[in-house]
Amino acid sequence: MNKMRVTVLLAALGCAGLAGADASRVTVNWAPTDTLTEVKENPSQRGQMRPKDWMGDLTGFLQKRADKQLPAGDRLDVTIDDIKLAGGFEPWHGPNADDIRFMKDIYPPRINLHYKLIDADGHTLREGSNKLLDLGYLERPPMPTDTDPLRFDKRLLDDWLKKEFRGDGVAER
Repeated sequence: MNKMRVTVLLAALGCAGLAGADASRVTVNWAPTDTLTEVKENPSQRGQMRPKDWMGDLTGFLQKRADKQLPAGDRLDVTIDDIKLAGGFEPWHGPNADDIRFMKDIYPPRINLHYKLIDADGHTLREGSNKLLDLGYLERPPMPTDTDPLRFDKRLLDDWLKKEFRGDGVAER
């Protein structure tokens, strides 16, 4: 499958706190937009966020968090192969509910990704694919970012980074 590379400039993101992240250490690529489950199941782009918005937001988040997890000199390449954001649209509630994303446990966040951890010399340290899913996303305690529309999806990525890279700044080798 031909992957579309999404390059996000930190200045274009407009996200506070990303200036310290070394974006060159973490690259995030996305499968073609029209192949992503989130886009296919929401062709009219209902809701407050459009694909370019949530893709940019999740890219910046992943770059910032992964940069903190990686040992000095290591790089991480991540390809998001598919994504379904938390929640779902229920058009049967009528036209006034067209833009409402209902958060129910039948609509958990899902992300399929492939990653490659590369050392300073360019050698691949580790490579793998993961299917991330948080079936209990509504049962977990609230987060400080309770108003962020992507809070559940970001937590899923954050949990993956902590698990995959041990959360202590030293990746398993």
